[in-house]
Amino acid sequence: QLQASGGGLVQAGGSLRLSCAASGGTFSRLTMAWFRQVPGKEREFVIGISRSSGTTDSADSVKGRFTISRDNAKKMVYLQMNSLKPEDTAVYLCAGEPTILTHDPGTSTRAYRYWGQGTLVTVSS
Repeated sequence: QLQASGGGLVQAGGSLRLSCAASGGTFSRLTMAWFRQVPGKEREFVIGISRSSGTTDSADSVKGRFTISRDNAKKMVYLQMNSLKPEDTAVYLCAGEPTILTHDPGTSTRAYRYWGQGTLVTVSS
């Protein structure tokens, strides 16, 4: 089970840190990712991280602004969002998929079987 938190209202140019807590299972076996969704639009990949944190991948729209990290001992994954823009406004969801150690993060929603409930991020202009 995945539980996302940390969303809220922030001004453009500001920062926010989202957290995703995992319970049950073996978190270290999961490749993790963050997606976001705006009403009426498809869920889109934001950023992902491999099991060992050795590989990350991010959407072009957030490169240089968002970073992902994980703490396997605490069963947590984090999304640090800097230089936020109004177009970053969305519900952010964490996702996980059991993979082999060297698996690179997938960018499709189909690549992940476990999903959190989402946390709303609103960026005002």
